[in-house]
Amino acid sequence: MFTRRNIFLAGAAAAALAIRFRPQPAGAAPTFEVTHSDAEWRKLLTPAQYNVLREQGTEPAFSSPLLNEHRTGTFACAGCDLPLFSSKTKFESGTGWPSFWKPLDNAVITAADNSLGMVRTAVACRRCGGHLGHVFDDGPPPTGLRYCMNGLALKFVPAAA
Repeated sequence: MFTRRNIFLAGAAAAALAIRFRPQPAGAAPTFEVTHSDAEWRKLLTPAQYNVLREQGTEPAFSSPLLNEHRTGTFACAGCDLPLFSSKTKFESGTGWPSFWKPLDNAVITAADNSLGMVRTAVACRRCGGHLGHVFDDGPPPTGLRYCMNGLALKFVPAAA
């Protein structure tokens, strides 16, 4: 049923989907240290990685091999190799996605995400702008945060022996 309220809500949802991690003037491209054309990103990433990192998709819960990665090392961006999370901050959240209570310093950026009728905080790689997942305030001490990341957006780099 088309009511003014429903039309307003649909417009608000569309506007929320248009929000990017770094608002830019109309027609300006976001500026990140690592940039590629859309065609280059498609060559560098698998279709599933492209969907998550470049189109803000989400992988199915419990589908990532990184969910069960327990070795010492670093989780880096699958798009640009920037180290993002230490294995020391990884914890078992039970949500089905790799979860961390803290990113590495100067590794991620965040932005409001009001898509899908929810209020969330989206997390992206600060170097390439790739979508990683979301952060919630229901994590363990000492931060109380849960960085719920898509495994497809990450790659694990084991610590040197």
